[in-house]
Amino acid sequence: MTSVTRLTAVYPGTFDPMTLGHEDLMRRASRLFERLVIAVAAGHHKRTMFSIEERLEIATELASRYPNVEVIPFRGLLRDFVVQHGGKVVVRGLRAVSDFEYEFQMAGMNRKLMPEVETVFLTPSDQFQFISGTFVREIATLGGDVSQFVSPSVRERLQERISKGRAE
Repeated sequence: MTSVTRLTAVYPGTFDPMTLGHEDLMRRASRLFERLVIAVAAGHHKRTMFSIEERLEIATELASRYPNVEVIPFRGLLRDFVVQHGGKVVVRGLRAVSDFEYEFQMAGMNRKLMPEVETVFLTPSDQFQFISGTFVREIATLGGDVSQFVSPSVRERLQERISKGRAE
């Protein structure tokens, strides 16, 4: 890149769990921006399978192969987080047309809240377009094989969590 300033992008999500689709977008966004912050949301509006600490551990492990990627937790407004960390771009993934309406509305609201920040939409590679954390959690909970949707370490964590839940 030839920019004079260091362009920081923020890729927010709950990442519960981080899927191969998330990893694909992280890898691709890390090539586009000098600095990429994976913003792991506390999940105030969702009930998560993994705690914020566990999701941070997973994301940090998976981001470790990219020297320009940082993993940071956040609560509250994305706007506040992006401004605090010097973000100029918000990266969002679009898997299907059904994602577009929600993401379009959110991008419009973010533009009102932070007009100096752009939203960039990336589509996952073909083999990851249908993967969602919700589907992965459901398949794993019902005893299905999720190895084609998540990295081996995430699969192990899912299996441990589900086994622990059955034992309780």
